[in-house]
Parts: sequence; C-alpha cells; structure tokens
Amino acid sequence: MAIINKNFRTLAAGYLFPEIARRAKAYQDANQGVALHRLGIGNTTEALPPAVLAGLHAKVDKLGHNDTYSGYGDEQGDTPLREALASYYKSLGVEILPDEFFVSDGAKADAANIQSLFDRRSIIAIQDPAYPVYVDSNVVAGRSGQFDREKGYYENFVYLPGTEENKFFPAPPTQKVDLIYLCSPNNPTGAVATHEQLQAFVDYAITHKAVIIFDAAYSEYISDENLPKTIYEIPEARKCAIEINSFSKFAGFTGVRLGWTIVPHELVAEEAKPGELHSMWFRRQCTFFNGASNIAQAGGLAVLSPEGLSQSRAIIAYYMENARIIREGLRSVGLTVFGGDNAPYLWVQTPKGMGSWEFFDQLLQQCQVIATPGSGFGPAGEHYIRVSAFGHRENILRAVASIKDNLVLEVRS
Repeated sequence: MAIINKNFRTLAAGYLFPEIARRAKAYQDANQGVALHRLGIGNTTEALPPAVLAGLHAKVDKLGHNDTYSGYGDEQGDTPLREALASYYKSLGVEILPDEFFVSDGAKADAANIQSLFDRRSIIAIQDPAYPVYVDSNVVAGRSGQFDREKGYYENFVYLPGTEENKFFPAPPTQKVDLIYLCSPNNPTGAVATHEQLQAFVDYAITHKAVIIFDAAYSEYISDENLPKTIYEIPEARKCAIEINSFSKFAGFTGVRLGWTIVPHELVAEEAKPGELHSMWFRRQCTFFNGASNIAQAGGLAVLSPEGLSQSRAIIAYYMENARIIREGLRSVGLTVFGGDNAPYLWVQTPKGMGSWEFFDQLLQQCQVIATPGSGFGPAGEHYIRVSAFGHRENILRAVASIKDNLVLEVRS
C-alpha cells in the first residue's frame, strides 16, 4: 500500500498568491471591464537587455550545429559561469572559489531543497515575515508541529519577528536552534541587514554550531555602500553560512530560470567536518538534478559581462524609480511606508490597525489595486501589506493615481 506524506496535510490551506488570484478574479467577474492595477506578485516586467539577448542567441545558434552542439553539462554548472561568479563576488571584496558555486534553475528550488542536507529533528528558526518557501519546505519535511490558525504560526518553529522597533531585522534566537533562515534585502519588508546585525548571527551560529541559510536574491538592489551584499562580507561566515542567489530579479530571469548556491568548503555543522556539507550538496545535485539549461547559463554569463552588468543595473534603477514613485504617492495619502530604498518592495502599514486581508480588500474594492497581504508572509506581517515596484512605469503611475484619487482612510474609534 502506498502511504502519502501526511506532512502535506499540515500545510496551512491556501497558498498566498493563489488566494490573491482568487479574490482578484472574483472582483473582476463581478465588475466586468474594470481594469486592475497590479502591485502584488514580484514578477519582473522589463525586456532583457541587449547584451543578455546576444548571449542567449549565440548559445541557441551553437546548438544548431553539430560541431558546437552541447548536451548535458556539469551538474554543478558550466565552468566559465562559475568563474565569472567568482569574479563578481571578488568585485564585492569576497573570495569564493569557483567550485563552491552550484548553479541551479533558480533560488526558490534551492531554498526548498537545501534543508534535505540536515536531520529531520533540526530546530528551525525563520526570519518573520519571510518568503513562504522557507516555512513550507520544512513543514513538508516533517519538522513542524500543527499550524495554529489563531496565532498564525507553526508549532515547533522559532519565529524571529522583524518589527518597526528593530527596523524589520531581528536579533539572533535566545534559545539553541540548528538552522536559521535569513533574507536580506528582505522579501517582503525590503529591510537590509547591517554588518553588525549579520555579525551577531554569524557569532551565534559558530557558538551553537548552527547553519545560516542566507537568501541574497535582491542584493543587486542595495545602493547603500555601507550595507553588505553578501553574508561572506562577515568574518568567519564561510564556516556557518550557505548563500542562495538568483538572476531572476538581478537580470529579469524570472522566466529564463537561473540561480546559484554557495556552499563553502569550510562550512561545518554538528557532527559534520569541514568539506562534508559541500560534498553532500554536490552528491545531492548530481543525483537529483541534471544542471541548469545551457542556454540560460550562457545568458547568465552575459549578465556578468561588463555590458551585461551595466545594462541589468540600468533596469534595476528603473524599478527603484518605480519604488520612489510608489513611496511618495502612498505617503501623500497618509500611509506609513517602509523599504523601497535598497529593495524593490515597500512595506506599508495598514491604517488604523486594519488586518492585512481587510486592507487588501479595501484597496481592491476602492482603488482596483492588488497588493500582497503581509500576514501571508508570517505572523509578524499582520497589519502590513507588501507593494511591489516591478511593473511598467505607466502602470505604476496609474496605480498610484488610483490610490490618490479613490482611497478613503476612515477614522476608527
């Protein structure tokens, strides 16, 4: 008899983004012909830059000739791409060896799969609010208790709340944990950790033989030179941290699909000697993954060229101008807005203590604007919404204008 993995039943019902889509569809069905302004899901919208297109086209053309055709590549990623990634990190002042990079088809899959390296009994600490994949992958692995619907969290997980008081980046746990999930710049809050804040987590991890899973997928959006773009800017982080990153928001590869994970040789854990976790991830990738598309990898190599970096960063600047427009527009109607300066997300406090979904519905009904309820990212996200700066400029302007013209902020007693 086949027995299902009952941990799937523990998952809280209704993934965040499908629920948003359901409500949006219900509104459109009841209001035929009304256009919606989408400031919700963080999907890139601007065309790939010329240098990247040239790299993709060149690889496609090579696949059309026997003498330049290539099939399976190395599971760890093409050597030229890993060498280019090492050079990219060197430009950030960090030394990463090419064989410490593992190229993948995106950060989301790696963020979910990396937990398979660790014992099922591992105690998990998660930055709250956080991207749902960190939580859900560990629920499916059997590390959680039941979901407490009243409190909005899973039993057995340690939540590290990011609040206005700590500028939306938490302190390390006060109890012993084994795995710590951090995201900086944070999705959804847009908050970026300082060197001092990351140093505290590295010190904690080394003391307790914990491992930090550090998601840096939005690092290219950091404009403040005093903020770290990689956890490896912190001394000794190579002993305790795995970094996950992606070309998705960096270069518009949300559909092209390409990312990477860094597992340093020095990384250790309880009962694991240096090099063992690196070898385990290599074995895992060789067993369950045949490597990222060779076409996508050629595009990634083009992104890391001088022309590719310049052109990709110009598109990032475009999105960050969107963020500025949104921030000023929302503040002009009296909303409290955080983020949007070193990340493409703005974290907006709901007015007068409204619930996240309640304010989502108000924006939809009054302004035809779709945002993302903060409660969908964890219990600390309640009373906030996430607004995304990804979008064509004309659509951003229309959405902001609709909020300015139509949003009614009622005074509550």
